[in-house]
Amino acid sequence: MPSISPKKPYRIGRSRTGLGLFATRRIKKGTRIIRYFGPLLDSKKKEDDIENKYLFELGNRWTIDGSVRANIARYINHGCKPNAESDVKPRKRKVFIRAIKTIEPGEEINYDYGTDYFKAYLKPIGCKCAACEKKRKKQRAEARAEKLRLKQKAERKALKAAGNLAEGKGGSKKQPTQEAGGARTNGKRLNGHGGRSGLANGRAAKSEIVVKAKSVAKASTRAKPKPESESLASA
Repeated sequence: MPSISPKKPYRIGRSRTGLGLFATRRIKKGTRIIRYFGPLLDSKKKEDDIENKYLFELGNRWTIDGSVRANIARYINHGCKPNAESDVKPRKRKVFIRAIKTIEPGEEINYDYGTDYFKAYLKPIGCKCAACEKKRKKQRAEARAEKLRLKQKAERKALKAAGNLAEGKGGSKKQPTQEAGGARTNGKRLNGHGGRSGLANGRAAKSEIVVKAKSVAKASTRAKPKPESESLASA
């Protein structure tokens, strides 16, 4: 690990992704923190066509190879919500890392590596910056809360179903009743006629039959012929 002068406002330390650069004292917004440097690569030369994670493009032609050990700025990690940014000077072929907000002692220094780098190196393995870790932690907490809510809902539903089943088994059943005029079940005749109305109709029909029988008997009494002996005596 390269040595850093105690006059510098940063140090190399352990981070979520390995090693990182941390502030040792308060760094004000707008301060140039460190220079990103290394050999310049010319895209027009085949021998300069190399590939590593520390290449910093200055334009269409020039690229800084920041993989050299002396480049302390290479320890600065990516951040989706960074506290610093890269200040590129294409004509001077230089890059500085500048604070975009005040950085307190102990805070990790980070800047946005850009869309191309993110898609090529970070997205396949998942970004591990503080902002993304916080977001994932929140999502995990929400997922756990939703899982618990669904579990409690299922338990309440099961308890309700069990209660309804117990109530149905323990409830009193209506016994079928039987009255004059035909068999009944729960107030209705088995033949489909209403209970009380059917009974009233039966009683009315019976009364009508009795009345007719009395009328017939009375009529037969009036029309009965006299005995033959009585007819001769009167003559």
